[in-house]
Amino acid sequence: MTPLQPVPSAADAECPAPTRQLRRRGTVVLSVFALIWAFAGASGTGSATDAVPVTVEVAAVLLTAAAIHLGHRRDAAPSPRTVHLPANWARGVGIVNAAEVAAVAAVIAAAAGTGHPRVIPAAVALVVGLHFFPLARLYDQRRYRWTGALLSAVAAAGLALTATGLSDETLRLVVGLGCALVLWATAYHLALRG
Repeated sequence: MTPLQPVPSAADAECPAPTRQLRRRGTVVLSVFALIWAFAGASGTGSATDAVPVTVEVAAVLLTAAAIHLGHRRDAAPSPRTVHLPANWARGVGIVNAAEVAAVAAVIAAAAGTGHPRVIPAAVALVVGLHFFPLARLYDQRRYRWTGALLSAVAAAGLALTATGLSDETLRLVVGLGCALVLWATAYHLALRG
């Protein structure tokens, strides 16, 4: 009888596949939300048919499409490391995302209800930024801490600018495009570096 050789568990054997799937999914989700923020920012540059917002929106669509393409290309280099997902990670992600949606709704309702709708873009950016901190652990993506910190910094700048009396359009431009750039940077990093 030959001694039994250790066999990798199914989970160990499949780690590269979920890592690649999460990389692709992350690239899509980050890029799409960057696109939404960019469109919100573009709304601060003029009416929907003016040249500047249309140019910003076209550029946003191209940046989003390119990120998604890079994240899904067949010849992408493998991720430099395999993610190690904690137990019940998907459930945790669902809870974090549900809490984010509830917090965004609460922020919008509170700001509008108290007569302070100008803080909505920055307050929403803060909620979005903060939700990346638990996601960093749940997805085993340390770079999401940077994403959360940068989005929170954009939100803080937006809140500070709100207090200066800048126009609503300028606030949407600064916060919207700031958040879009942070999310695209993360999407491109994920697509190119894994």
